[in-house]
Amino acid sequence: MTTIPHVPMRALDTLWFQVAGTLCNIECTHCFISSSPTNRSHGMLSLADVEARLREARELGVREYYFTGGEPFMNREMIPILAATLKQGPATVLTNGMLLRKSICRELRELIDASEYSLDLRVSLDGFDRESHDAIRGAGVWERAMIGLRNLAEVEINPVITVTEAADGIRSDEGRARFLDLIRSFGFTKPRLKVLPLFRIGAEEKRTRAYADWERIDIMNESDAEVLQCSSCRMVTSKGVYVCPILIETPEARMGSTLAETLRPFPLRYGACHTCWVEGVSCRT
Repeated sequence: MTTIPHVPMRALDTLWFQVAGTLCNIECTHCFISSSPTNRSHGMLSLADVEARLREARELGVREYYFTGGEPFMNREMIPILAATLKQGPATVLTNGMLLRKSICRELRELIDASEYSLDLRVSLDGFDRESHDAIRGAGVWERAMIGLRNLAEVEINPVITVTEAADGIRSDEGRARFLDLIRSFGFTKPRLKVLPLFRIGAEEKRTRAYADWERIDIMNESDAEVLQCSSCRMVTSKGVYVCPILIETPEARMGSTLAETLRPFPLRYGACHTCWVEGVSCRT
């Protein structure tokens, strides 16, 4: 019988919120949870939902907070949610940039100026130009994301640009250098780039392939396991608390109804765990 390695819970440092559920204003061909305008597998979180979890998190010593979806800015309470979070710790929002209107960017700037904690934006792009990007994210997405980036630059918010390996050539040194030049062209003098591997689940599984049987973790000692993000994070959704941001469509990855219930080891039996381990993935900024 094969022994499945478990990752220990070292300390709950990072808390994620699936703040928009699986609802998104676009439908990317590589989305690992298949977010779309019609996917309501997970619902949106309200300000009250988030505040309740923040109280739990304060008691458990959480140090930083992340918000994702779907598209977070589809949640009409996103600005109040961030305001409440920034009273307690640093926050990061993962967005496709399409809803970053001038008024939203001004409100984000005000939050940054008023808080002693940092607020980061991560804007996702998946190509070097309109043609390559929109082939992955949909027609017209590039142009609207560019407007959002210009609005951020106008209020002097320097986002992290996140790109996956669905963007052809990004894995090479030349590709990274080209993308950094692209970011500079948007008006950001100190470009910030985060490259993520593909997870072969959700829409990506249909676009390319599923995980093979050999793409599993067989042997791991406890000290090695502690480098994985799941040793120090959990994900809050409308359906409960899951182990990480990647596996929210895996029923077995739901670990409890409260944060305290989830502070236990987790079995690394999934293909996505293999990707995190092999690629050294961290969902943190």
